[in-house]
Amino acid sequence: MTLAHSLVYVIDDDMSVRRAIGRLLESEDYSVELLTGAREFLAQAPHTGPSCVILDLNLPGLNGLELQEALVGRGRAEQVIFITGGASVPTCVQAMKAGAVDYLPKPFQDENLLSAVNRALERSSEQWLQRSQRKEVRDRLATLTPREFDVLKCVIAGMLNKQIASQLGTTEGTIKVHRGRVMEKMGATSVAELVILAQKAGISPASTDTTKV
Repeated sequence: MTLAHSLVYVIDDDMSVRRAIGRLLESEDYSVELLTGAREFLAQAPHTGPSCVILDLNLPGLNGLELQEALVGRGRAEQVIFITGGASVPTCVQAMKAGAVDYLPKPFQDENLLSAVNRALERSSEQWLQRSQRKEVRDRLATLTPREFDVLKCVIAGMLNKQIASQLGTTEGTIKVHRGRVMEKMGATSVAELVILAQKAGISPASTDTTKV
């Protein structure tokens, strides 16, 4: 199953392997980009959508594990599928612990690779959705005044208006006004919904820290 706007990278220094995988994926309607090495891949701008990398473990120069480490370090969303002609068990375990979707020994079955690609793109798509939702919530947060943000932090901590007023040094009536504006700007209809939105933005509902992010 292909996903809209998805892209599959194939990185292998063996031209015959690259082309064979490319033909297989294109026959299943995947968008594909073939590359010879890890540095060539890193030099490109990231794909703006779900993507995965079919990656030879034993690349010359920057090898597969090093590229995987670089992607994780940069917070990239590409999911990795390793292919290898002779990786040791500890190496494969290391790759999987670092988040690889799968590793496939050469020669591998077409259906195994296609299954791995499908899982990788689904995982990447989920990450893109989470990032999109997080950005949307943070955009809403940016519309709050500093005091409204203080109130939001207190509300998601489960504090009552009277308690918030006491903590912030104001009146309960003022807090009610701020609270209403917070709910309106955040697009929330209940405290539970506000808590969920805050969690998506990375704000802990248990925190009473009123420092704006």
